[in-house]
Amino acid sequence: MAIEHVKTWRVGDVEISRIVEVNGFADDLAMLLEGGGPEDLARYPWLAPHFATPEGKMVISFQAFVVKTPERRIMVDTCIGNDRTRHFGVFNDMQTSFLEDIAAVGCPAESIDTVLCTHLHFDHTGWNTRRVDGKWVPTFPNARYLMSRAEFEDLQHEIRTGGHYTGHVPDSIQPVLDAGLVDFIDIPHQPAPEIRLFPTPGHTAGHCSVHISSRGEEAVITGDLMHHPIQCAEPDRPGNFDALKEVACRTRREFLQSYGDGRALVIGSHFADPTAGRVVRDGQAWRLDVSERAKVGA
Repeated sequence: MAIEHVKTWRVGDVEISRIVEVNGFADDLAMLLEGGGPEDLARYPWLAPHFATPEGKMVISFQAFVVKTPERRIMVDTCIGNDRTRHFGVFNDMQTSFLEDIAAVGCPAESIDTVLCTHLHFDHTGWNTRRVDGKWVPTFPNARYLMSRAEFEDLQHEIRTGGHYTGHVPDSIQPVLDAGLVDFIDIPHQPAPEIRLFPTPGHTAGHCSVHISSRGEEAVITGDLMHHPIQCAEPDRPGNFDALKEVACRTRREFLQSYGDGRALVIGSHFADPTAGRVVRDGQAWRLDVSERAKVGA
């Protein structure tokens, strides 16, 4: 993308910077929710203007996050990556400023010490590697790549059975395995005093999200437990991309019940700009409040 699309939030002593590769992609809601259409988005006026277009399309983004603690430099997911061939044309042969953007927020690739993978889909692992002289090499050679053991085992099952979302393994995952940079972890896991990974299964079997806490302030990076804020209003509606649909619905509801008091900044891995807000009650469900009062420290 470009540095003007980088956004940074402060949570106590922690800085979280959004690094965008596909910004504000508009598509039919049916892509995400079976039978979804403009009338579904229109039921929730608070989705406009950030998350729904006047024509009734949903708006999503594809992005990753750099997390700076006083002692650590962490990537949460690594987005799509340049020079790839993927199933969806919009992701093919991308040429973005990802590396320049992370350097601009003070975290050049060589400074990253940890890569946290919420799950192992292609749009969350692409910049695990980059192409150099025709070969895929680790983008973050000084980092440990933390992967959920359950998530990796599920991916191996998908490979053996010819499942979806495995075509990226040779270029985005295998090279970091071959380089000996991967640590398999059990969730929950705490890689730093301010950072905790907690289980949010459903989108994949081993999916996790990232809780950040510092000086009494809290934030959470969702990963793909939700793709769009309409799922705050309709958490029990199955998502097309969720492998375990009933589990995913239950996970979303539990997440919203836990974070629905507005105490934490909720940063949606696919939420379009402004990307973050606070989950608050809205009748029998919830909504994402992105107003000025929802800012960190408000």
